[in-house]
Amino acid sequence: MAGHGQEENQAMATRHPGGLAVRGLKVVFDRGAPVLDIGRLDVGSGEQVAITGPSGCGKTTLALALSGIQPVQEGQVRWNGQDVAGLGEGARDRWRRRHVGMIFQDFHLVPGMSVLRNVLAASYFSTWRPAAPVVARAAELLEQCGVPPGRQDVASLSRGEQQRVAIARALLLDPPILIADEPTASLDRANAERVAGLLAEAARRQGATLIAVTHDPVLIEAMDRTVRMADGQVMEGG
Repeated sequence: MAGHGQEENQAMATRHPGGLAVRGLKVVFDRGAPVLDIGRLDVGSGEQVAITGPSGCGKTTLALALSGIQPVQEGQVRWNGQDVAGLGEGARDRWRRRHVGMIFQDFHLVPGMSVLRNVLAASYFSTWRPAAPVVARAAELLEQCGVPPGRQDVASLSRGEQQRVAIARALLLDPPILIADEPTASLDRANAERVAGLLAEAARRQGATLIAVTHDPVLIEAMDRTVRMADGQVMEGG
């Protein structure tokens, strides 16, 4: 695991004070055994953490719970003191739009829509026509991600390019939290290395807290710390 220095972490904490504190978190489906049963998990502001473990251990469910997408039956998910788990669905959605850049494993891009409009998608929740600085920011992010902003249909891109579009979209509104679910899955090694480096550097540049669910040793190595899960529980690094 790679560290990035005490001074840099302190600078990040100044920009986005607080962090993540999970306490007594339980998620249950259909009254069965808990899919998640996490007593405690802490992530510092600006920290980059890999969540890893065997398939089916609850990693994706944890990512969804931390982002406010997945309701929880018990416990707290506190980001900067705000218990997101205690909010109603509408309030969680509003909180997520303001605070979280989410990168899904299957991207959730809109085929038939241009690359630029896909990146701007998050801004349409607050305005019908994004302001010129927001459009310029979207184009700049696409350039940084190595995707030409002029491409008209996102479906024409390779999988690696689509992943980079998804990263640009997540970064658009400068969120203090980035949550990525298997962002390098199904990519060849060269593209995996590029996406891992891009995601880690973008989070570092913005001072964002990054949580990446991944099996990929390339991405794990790029993070500050690794949290290992098994059977819905944190086994190491929490």
